[in-house]
Amino acid sequence: MGATTDGTIADRLRARVVESPFHTWLGVRVVDAGQGWVRLELDAGQEHRNLQGLVHGGLLATLADTAMGLAIRTSVEPGRRHVTIAMHVQFMRPGRPGRIEASGRAVRVGRQIAHAEAALVDGDGRELARAQGTYSVTSLPQ
Repeated sequence: MGATTDGTIADRLRARVVESPFHTWLGVRVVDAGQGWVRLELDAGQEHRNLQGLVHGGLLATLADTAMGLAIRTSVEPGRRHVTIAMHVQFMRPGRPGRIEASGRAVRVGRQIAHAEAALVDGDGRELARAQGTYSVTSLPQ
């Protein structure tokens, strides 16, 4: 997101997410954000369940990756991008349909590599998952 002056960090992230067909389809919303951190939420419904009726682990991993990536986005310079190169998720308990909140935090953002972490909780504040990610930071293609 870098040093632009038009709107807050959260407003700029919301605009990016709304413009993304993937994130719109997923149902993720930006609750709040600042330099190096983001809070997201998603209302997990029937379409997010696995064959056992629980929120699919892949959805939780995607939400964690999104939270970490957007936290890094708030810290990279304009004209740079980031992509996930490694991610580890620890699932703490099964997720059930309902509100899921994800908090992402940029741990370190360098010129080529960034590290972040995320925590996911359900609507009752129970921890569902934790994640750590490593991201490649590069210049946008010309």
